[in-house]
Amino acid sequence: MVDDHATAQPLGLTLEQYAPATALPVDFVRECGLSDMVLAGRPAVRIPYLGPSREELAVRFRIALDGDRFRWKSGSKPCLYGLNRFGDAQAARDVVLVEGEANVHTLWHHGIPAVGLPAVIDWREDRDAKCFNGADTIYIVVGAGKGEQVHKWLGQSAIRARAKLLELPADDPSGMHITDSAGFKRAWQVQLLAAVPWTALEAKQRAEERLEAWDLCAELARSENILAEFDRALATVGLVGERRIAKLIYLAVTSRLLDHPVSVVVKGPSSGGKSFTVQSVLQFFPDEAFYALTAMSDRALAYSTEPLKHRHLVIYEVAGMASEFATYLIRSLLSEGRLRYETAGKLIEREGPIGLITTTTGLRLHPENETRMLSLTVSDTREQTAAVFRALANGGSQPDLTRWRALQTWLTLSECEVVIPYASALAEMVRPVAIRLRRDFKNILTLIRVHALLHQASHRKDGDGRLIAEIADYAAVRELFADLVAEGAEVTIKPEVRGTVAAVAELLADGKKEVRQDEIKNVLKLDKSVVSRRVAAAMEAGVLRNLEDRMGRPARLVLGDPLPEEIEILPRPERLHGCTGAERDEHASSAEMAVGESSSTLK
Repeated sequence: MVDDHATAQPLGLTLEQYAPATALPVDFVRECGLSDMVLAGRPAVRIPYLGPSREELAVRFRIALDGDRFRWKSGSKPCLYGLNRFGDAQAARDVVLVEGEANVHTLWHHGIPAVGLPAVIDWREDRDAKCFNGADTIYIVVGAGKGEQVHKWLGQSAIRARAKLLELPADDPSGMHITDSAGFKRAWQVQLLAAVPWTALEAKQRAEERLEAWDLCAELARSENILAEFDRALATVGLVGERRIAKLIYLAVTSRLLDHPVSVVVKGPSSGGKSFTVQSVLQFFPDEAFYALTAMSDRALAYSTEPLKHRHLVIYEVAGMASEFATYLIRSLLSEGRLRYETAGKLIEREGPIGLITTTTGLRLHPENETRMLSLTVSDTREQTAAVFRALANGGSQPDLTRWRALQTWLTLSECEVVIPYASALAEMVRPVAIRLRRDFKNILTLIRVHALLHQASHRKDGDGRLIAEIADYAAVRELFADLVAEGAEVTIKPEVRGTVAAVAELLADGKKEVRQDEIKNVLKLDKSVVSRRVAAAMEAGVLRNLEDRMGRPARLVLGDPLPEEIEILPRPERLHGCTGAERDEHASSAEMAVGESSSTLK
């Protein structure tokens, strides 16, 4: 069977017609594997797509020289043409990638290693890039009007550093050959000398984009406290309260630029504003900074073609991760910075690193996920609810966040390594009270680097061009993160949980032997679902106990373990003054204040 959706009937094509039209000997095109056949009652040229071992991968039929020219054999899918001759290309170390089989035939005729795509849009990174592993230089012929399409996939491809782009005067090799077959080889060599490396084009494009972004964000980038500016801007997107959570999410999404992005889970009751908080922060970022989903299938991460490298995956409810297998794939990406998934003899690779942002109504995630993420809990107080009412009553507007998105674009197009001169001293001062702190300390260092990157236009650099993180960067991170680290290490209890325990203690002091949740609800003046979450958190921490052991019966609450004594895990910033270590002593003397556009280098 043959796929044939066109209404016009082709006149047909034979090898005797195809060969002179391409100025190629008919015997040569037969050697390339082409043959005559009859298709739907008309003559056609059969073009087999052969694999490295000459196995038939697909078949395309050429039915005319112009106009509606091609049909695919039923079941065939576009793929690279000429893989059976790829050994020649690998031996030569240089290879040409061109559109269309006729161009490939022309290059083969002149002894030039080449492979082809049916169309430039048919490139598949996971399938095609590895075929070029043995090539030193990959010349990509860009046809007229095809530049944007080529740039789109090449900019994300693993082959881009070895690619050189050719724009030919006759549009393609076949046209050059038809115009002057005898002079083709010399003309081709001249064109190769004029090929433009992708890296040069990319550098020029990045420089232009970076300068454009700088013009839009310069005033913001020079601010000495960008998070304070962010705090003020949050009001314009309708977010009330949750400022600490929003700032941490902002830093986390910015960490996508580093090798180990920070991941976040936002917890809270249903209708607590978790998703709205995340959505509010994401408005400050360009679309390419994140990939948002409400749900996904088990193997979506493995099979999706959406680029994930240096982006945050946003799943608006943890239940949307579908299954344990889906969460396993996410954990692999988070931990290893890449995904290698083999199925039916096929190896699928997804390049990271990525970060994850999700929300949940649960108190805890799967243990393997919980320790990999910052846990942030939205406020469930009456005051926060009242503030939300006022915001809703005042209505909303569409703020102009152009400079904020431009700031992120400018950061993306910058390359600036960050050195933390007080990192060793900080490591000595952090109290090692829990194994979880091993991951939390890594997040602390990452967030310090992120805060420094945000402020690179007002920070110093050392003699090697590295950005120097200041103690002020640690102070900003500590203010946002210190109590979360203590809670994760289980050496402190959240204020709302302490309040719940205090309410139980107050009721027991009146002579009660046990307390019901309804009684706590009346004392705290909160709704049932909020009280239930707080009680569950208190029981999980062991500071409340439930005497009722029958399922489905109301809890009978009493006090449990004493509330833990507050422990300061992260040292106060002033303790780090003077603890800059030899690293800073070596470089600080040559560091200069970075001003404006000179504050970082291009990638």
